[in-house]
Amino acid sequence: QVQLVESGGGLVQPGGSLRLSCVASGSIFRLYAMGWYRQAPGKQRELVARITTGDNTNYADSVKGRFIISRDVAKNTVYLQMNTLKFEDTAVYYCNADPPYRPLPEYWGQGTQVTVSS
Repeated sequence: QVQLVESGGGLVQPGGSLRLSCVASGSIFRLYAMGWYRQAPGKQRELVARITTGDNTNYADSVKGRFIISRDVAKNTVYLQMNTLKFEDTAVYYCNADPPYRPLPEYWGQGTQVTVSS
């Protein structure tokens, strides 16, 4: 059973930066694509960034040029570097592991709060 644990959230001023980390309890990054999602109060969960096993990446339009997703396979860790943070980035951020095919399971972390406020 794989567990994903996020960390690095907190309170930051607009224009500031944070780096989120997601550590997997198992070696799944060679098989699973990894993503970061976020959910703000009253809104649906949305994909923020995704990285494939081949290190291809994609981003939501709202974060392009500001956020960078990366991974360290040896450390079973995926990162989200968040720069030039805005009020609209305030949300709970979740780490996700997306299987290449079913019935392999999908995994989610517990979430970490990011609050952008002056």
